[in-house]
Amino acid sequence: MSSILTNNSAMVALQTLKSINSNLASTQAEISTGKAVGSAKDNSAVWAISKVMEADVKGFKGISESLSLGESTVAVARQASETVTDLLTEIKGKIVAAQEDNVDRAKIQTDIVALRDQITSVVGAAQFNGLNLVDGSQSGTNSNGSVGVDVLSSLDRKADGSVVTSSIGVDAQNLSLTAGTDLAAAAASVGTDTGTAGVIDANDGGTNDSITLDTFAFLDTSGGATATEAVLPNAAGVDTAVNTGMVVGDQLSLTVGSVQGSYVVKEGDTAESVVAGMKNAMVAAGMDSSALTMDIDTNAGQLVITNETNADIAFSFEATRGSGGLSGLGTIDVSTSSGADAALGAIENMIQTSIDASASFGSVEGRIEIQSDFVGKLSDSLKSGIGALVDADMEAASAKLQALQVQQQLGTQALSIANQAPQNILSLFR
Repeated sequence: MSSILTNNSAMVALQTLKSINSNLASTQAEISTGKAVGSAKDNSAVWAISKVMEADVKGFKGISESLSLGESTVAVARQASETVTDLLTEIKGKIVAAQEDNVDRAKIQTDIVALRDQITSVVGAAQFNGLNLVDGSQSGTNSNGSVGVDVLSSLDRKADGSVVTSSIGVDAQNLSLTAGTDLAAAAASVGTDTGTAGVIDANDGGTNDSITLDTFAFLDTSGGATATEAVLPNAAGVDTAVNTGMVVGDQLSLTVGSVQGSYVVKEGDTAESVVAGMKNAMVAAGMDSSALTMDIDTNAGQLVITNETNADIAFSFEATRGSGGLSGLGTIDVSTSSGADAALGAIENMIQTSIDASASFGSVEGRIEIQSDFVGKLSDSLKSGIGALVDADMEAASAKLQALQVQQQLGTQALSIANQAPQNILSLFR
């Protein structure tokens, strides 16, 4: 049946042409934008994932900048530490020369003072963007629990969609010549039996053959020293003028014979962790376990050091706040024979302090460099992943465009033919 009111063929041809035109417009949009998923209406799930990943890439760009800044800051500190090590080595050479009687010790002392002033200059100038990691100016605690700063290193997205950041802790190293404030015996001290002061007696059956590091008190947030663990010196209520308790950053130094160990108080330290840290420091410094045994009483928070030899061994202990690692450099005087002898032992500890500082900065600088390289590669991987999700396949789009253009032409012709069908009805009425 033919009808002049309803042209089914034309309607079919029209719908087909509309579909072709819609696909053609979509393909042209892919080609012009380069994206198969350009908006949420194209594919809401894929679009949402891509936008989250794009936000992460933007965050990693900021992290990369943070790592670059951190690496530069640590590099400056490392260079300063290495320079200080070289200068201290030169001072050691002068001190060794002063051991000879037939030398002009006054002129040697003048050279030492000049080198000492240069060390002060190096330490003071070792800053990057105002941050100095070697002059003892840092008081905050980093993610390692030590005095120092953190370098933002990563952006971690969890399965539930939450995001947390990670940091690389950089421990500050105090290479200043500033002498610290001595803490009272109530804060930290070595208890001894009655006997010769400053000496661990020979192990000959007597009772004075051991010393005990056993007195610890920590500053609290009420202006006193009643806390059981270390808090930050800048915490509200803490009074650092009180020297009968310890806070984060205070330094303990124990010398037994020729071995000197140091421990810096960390946030959350208790008496038990302090004595454990001191024992580890003595072991690392080369304590001879056959000559001197070290026993920890974790319940009492004590470190007992016993002389196992048949000779007396001298010891000394000090607890200081804000003490520079090179504070003893200011008192070195080789103008006398006794001063030259004392200086030789002192300079060895200072050289080791600067070497340890250089090693610490070098290690963390290497870690930051590795992390920076990883973040760059991770960002590239994320960008590739986003591209795989939303980018258009240009080869396929080109082929599809050609096919749709042909279909459009055929659809137009089909619609034209369908529109002429009612004309045929006129011939029935001639």
